[in-house]
Amino acid sequence: MAKMKPSSLAVFNSNDVFTTGADSTLPFKQHRDIFYLSGADQENTILVLFPDSSDPAHKEVLFVTETNAHIAVWEGEKLTKEKATEITGIKTVYWLSDFDKKFFEMMTQCDTIYFNTNEHYRQSVELESREDRFIKKTKSQYPAHNYAKSAPIMQRLRAVKDQIEIDLIQKACDITNAGFRRVLDFVKPGVMEYEIEAEFLHEFIRNRSDGFAYTPIIASGNNANVLHYIENNQECKSDDLILIDAGAQYANYASDMSRTIPVNGRFTDRQKQVYNAVLRVKNEATKMLVPGTLWKEYHVEVGKIMTKELLELGLIDKADVANENPNWPAYKKYFMHGTSHHMGLDTHDYGILWEPMQAGNVFTVEPGIYIPEEGFGIRLEDDVVINSSGAPFNLMRDIPIEAEEIEDIMNA
Repeated sequence: MAKMKPSSLAVFNSNDVFTTGADSTLPFKQHRDIFYLSGADQENTILVLFPDSSDPAHKEVLFVTETNAHIAVWEGEKLTKEKATEITGIKTVYWLSDFDKKFFEMMTQCDTIYFNTNEHYRQSVELESREDRFIKKTKSQYPAHNYAKSAPIMQRLRAVKDQIEIDLIQKACDITNAGFRRVLDFVKPGVMEYEIEAEFLHEFIRNRSDGFAYTPIIASGNNANVLHYIENNQECKSDDLILIDAGAQYANYASDMSRTIPVNGRFTDRQKQVYNAVLRVKNEATKMLVPGTLWKEYHVEVGKIMTKELLELGLIDKADVANENPNWPAYKKYFMHGTSHHMGLDTHDYGILWEPMQAGNVFTVEPGIYIPEEGFGIRLEDDVVINSSGAPFNLMRDIPIEAEEIEDIMNA
């Protein structure tokens, strides 16, 4: 609210409940912005922030669906006004049926309305969201108002994590750790990728996780060379590696882990050679995640480290580097994705990539080397918090990552 223009209000809508056909729906997932600002985790909810309201009761307003005994029996308990205040700290709570009337009253007292458009740099949403419909309706009903965007404010707020958020991400990482250790005891030649996925999910749910933070990748053999492989339906064979990209979600906060393990419990010499190269890149990249680092320059430096490793592995040569396209360096043949992204309520969280990194940012670190001609790919990924001074803090410090440690656990 402190960052809003004078005489303005901001509106945040919950997500839709998405249908799958007939009377079935997907499990509800709250819009991260309204959850971040209020803690309200229920469908059909609207938050209005109006700091300059002449009525003190309308500086913060929450609208929720009116509940009753019938709804409680069929769908479970919904928020009462009292419970909504208890959860969110917002004293003024109205039923959603009163929204148009109350909103009109507030809009006659303000000049600007902030819309919560999706401006994430990876967004590619084709569905019309509840927010989109609200924007269309509001522009039609209030054409004389000024319009502004909440996204720039929310990106800055959400990019810097409070300690309570870091604690929740840590909990998600700890649950991921439990899942990974379960899998290390489970994997052997002949298991199916989906069985490994099931082991993760079992351990996640029994630890009160919300499940996977994103669709998991369980990619054995050459499947690892498909960056977004999610079929998870192939048999894991003895000499193969399995690239695992899976993380638990806890209290709506994500974790994001990648590990690569040998199906039979032992890396070959070549596999270990490449594995340790990836690990070195990850460790060196992590050291650069400090306040003041620019995301774009960081990736250039990581590329130099990766180039050195690929030269030593014999995957590229000096001529490849000398003749490389600056827009697609030689190392990109074997490491074609970025090294780090913001993480938090979303796996690919809000953050302003053209501004320097700052304390409280949470980033992944996830280099990889993918070699289709040799039948395997390796990615290693941790989640780290940037500190105000010194090295970043690794939230996945207890998750096995050294090749020898993984072998020891798998053969214990």
